[in-house]
Amino acid sequence: MIDVHRQAGELVAELMAKPWGQVSPSVYETGRMVTLAPWLVGQEERVAYLLGEQRGDGSWGAPDGYGLVPTLSAVEALLSAAARGDGDPGVLVPAARAGLEAVRQVLESPPELPDTPAIELIVPHLVSLINDHGRADPLPLPSGMDGNRLGMVRHLLESGGEPPQKLLHVLEVAGTAASRAGTVRPTAIGTIGASPAATAAWLDALAPPDSADSARRHLEAVARRYGGPVPVGLPITVFERGWVLSWLVRAGVPVEVPPEMTADLRASIGPEGTPAGAGLPADADTTSVALYALSLLGMPVEPLPLAAFDTGEHFCTWRNEDGFSVSVNAHVLDAYGQYVRARPATAGVYAPVMTRVARWLAGRQQADGSWHDRWHASPYYATLSCVLALGEFGGPAYTGAIRAAREWVVSTQRDDGSWGRWAGMPEETAYAVQTLLLSGPEPDERCVAAAARGDAFLSRMGDFSDYPPLWHDKDLYTPTAIVRAAVLAAQHVAQRHAEDENKGRNRT
Repeated sequence: MIDVHRQAGELVAELMAKPWGQVSPSVYETGRMVTLAPWLVGQEERVAYLLGEQRGDGSWGAPDGYGLVPTLSAVEALLSAAARGDGDPGVLVPAARAGLEAVRQVLESPPELPDTPAIELIVPHLVSLINDHGRADPLPLPSGMDGNRLGMVRHLLESGGEPPQKLLHVLEVAGTAASRAGTVRPTAIGTIGASPAATAAWLDALAPPDSADSARRHLEAVARRYGGPVPVGLPITVFERGWVLSWLVRAGVPVEVPPEMTADLRASIGPEGTPAGAGLPADADTTSVALYALSLLGMPVEPLPLAAFDTGEHFCTWRNEDGFSVSVNAHVLDAYGQYVRARPATAGVYAPVMTRVARWLAGRQQADGSWHDRWHASPYYATLSCVLALGEFGGPAYTGAIRAAREWVVSTQRDDGSWGRWAGMPEETAYAVQTLLLSGPEPDERCVAAAARGDAFLSRMGDFSDYPPLWHDKDLYTPTAIVRAAVLAAQHVAQRHAEDENKGRNRT
């Protein structure tokens, strides 16, 4: 049997040892670095990474439209590398041409594109760059997409306007306007928008100025840490710590949390909330998860900052958000609910908000019992988020919604005991197991049996750490420590449930 306690302790210790966070490398971001920062250490390794990640059909990335952004980025990067002589053109150009053919096939009968951040800016920018290479007939833009918003962004920067902070994360789409953005400055650790590509674009593609030493050193640190390739976002300090602690403590995993970590988590929450990491804007998701974790750990902080994200109907991820997120609202309900549990006298203030959010979440449940979200490719993530929040803080009115979600989970289990959108994955299996056992009404025999098969699948996988990317950013990515915590939480819940059942049978 897996020693969850030991592994959880090691995981928390790693959070302190790697304070910027643990994030998988990104094809999109690495492709942008190949083009924007050929001077940066690890260029040869970045090119090799792109070649190694290409799929058999010439594309990069996941199915269902998720491959468009990484494929465009990789194609443009390989064409740029070939033009500069950063590799063998006899290898780079054929790989790029295969990618171009894959893109054309997608654009001929495009799927519904995923709701990933800034896709309406990134795709026109990359298509324009590829067409400028003149290697083939010009690529068209996907139906319904144009360059109007991208033009507005560039005009804002060229005119000396100060961009919204969330735009800094994709500053690379501004092209030459990014390196002339006089209103933009690196954070104390040298990042622009917690993005290597945005930082490189600000530095200037070929000649980083001496006055920007902190940004250059930051990029060097990231490239050295990953051996050349880079992640789509770093640092994610607050996001990672809040999530890891929430998964583990909520599931009842015994873990010792360093006092420095909780102190840092508490200090990160300001009047406007907290960002996922340096260079990003405050958001309701990270703020909620941090508040929830602190309440779980006996350090409740009043959730006043969340009011800034309240639209009156639901909570937005950040101000002026396009669309909405069910997982963000589920985490808001968690934050309010756990705070009221710790401070019952505040129920009169926060109970009406909790009631409204719970009703809104239930209204977004799909007919099959699942939920879907804009921040994760898998419905198992969104479904777990909503089941946990409604089961713990929604009240008995949502028992039917939770049972419907569990029925959907049981009905979608794979023959090997796993769950997954595209294939059986440890991450999605961990979400499914927790949905079946962790919150809400007592699970029935079918739920218990399905969860046991899921736990057996996780045990067969062993100490798995190479989790396929499912989380939404400019490209799909994996916050490795967070996903590992989710798997440990699921294994602990399953083991504890099995032990309780054995004790019950022994008593009878």
